[in-house]
Formats: sequence, structure tokens, C-alpha cells
Amino acid sequence: MKKHLFVPLLLLLLCYTTACTSEYKPHNGDIIFQTSLSQQSIAIQKATNSKYSHVGIVYLKNNKPFVYEAVEPVKLTPLKKWIARGKGNHFSVKRLVNAEKILTKEALQRLLKVGKISEGKHYDLYFEWSDDKIYCSELVWKIYKRALNIEVGELQKMNNFNFSDPVVQKKVHERFGNSILKDEIVISPAAIFSSNNLVAVYEQ
Repeated sequence: MKKHLFVPLLLLLLCYTTACTSEYKPHNGDIIFQTSLSQQSIAIQKATNSKYSHVGIVYLKNNKPFVYEAVEPVKLTPLKKWIARGKGNHFSVKRLVNAEKILTKEALQRLLKVGKISEGKHYDLYFEWSDDKIYCSELVWKIYKRALNIEVGELQKMNNFNFSDPVVQKKVHERFGNSILKDEIVISPAAIFSSNNLVAVYEQ
């Protein structure tokens, strides 16, 4: 009996001393995902077939981690506060493939400079591909594209989403009425999460 218990206990001890106690070590430019508790979150999840409905970029400011995000308005949010705002404190982090080579000091400065342009902008409730207002995944995608010419996710059109679920239909009707532009270019958290230009580095 003791022999049978030894292996599980050993594995538990190894887990406790290594991977299970590892913490996320934020890097500038990391892309972080969560399930938002906003009113539109469930509709976004169902329309994009993803558990994630919100995304932002990690920035280190004075060696403290923040998430640059498009909420209302676009702003920096302390990482701990950002995590606590999501469902069950769950989050997932992805990083640019070959980030250690691509994200040089100069590249990170370009990310910051491009991102700064959107600071204070209003959240785009209508998911339009303009720069007047901006939504979360649009902010992340445009920062990487305009700063480094890297596409973190494939652009879609609104009609690529799944509008069959009643929850989605209700939210679409509330937001757009009968005037939704199904040819509008969009980028979703799900599309960024699936990008081949990113690699998973952490999940909690």
C-alpha cells in the first residue's frame, strides 16, 4: 500500500516545487487574454466560438506590469487589477514567435509610440475598422501591424461570425438594429489567439 502511495506523492511534490508554483513573468509586448464579465462577453464568445472575449498588450512601466487595453477609454491598467476583473481570475498569455530577436529595444519603443496614439480614445461599440474609436482586439492588432508590420491574427469580415445563437442575435439587435454591416473588416480575440505568429507562454 505504501509503495502505491509513493509515486502519486512524489509527483505531487515535484508539481509543488516546479511547474505548479511557477508564476507569470511579464514581458513587454506579451498579448494577454481573458473572459470578460462585460454585458457583451457571452455574445462575443458565442459569435467567435472562443472562451476569450477580451485582450490587451502587456507593458512594463517602472518595472511594474500593466495591460494596455481598449475599454472605456483606452488606457493602462495594472496587471493584477486586470486579472481580477476577468472571470475566475483566469488568463492566458501569448508571445511573439522569436520575440527575443524581434522585440528589440527599438521595436518595443515603436510599439509604445504607436500604442500611445490611441490612448484615451473611446471604446468602439460598433466594431468599425476606423481609428476614431477602437475595440480591444483591434487595438492589439493595429499596434503590432503599424509598429512592426506583423499581423497577429487573420482579419475577417463581420459575416464570418456565428450569428445563429439567440444570445448573439439579441445583442446584435440591441447594438445595431437592422443596420449591421456584415462586410465590415474585423479582428476578434479568438483570431489573435489562433495566430501562427504567437506562441503560448502561460495560462492560469
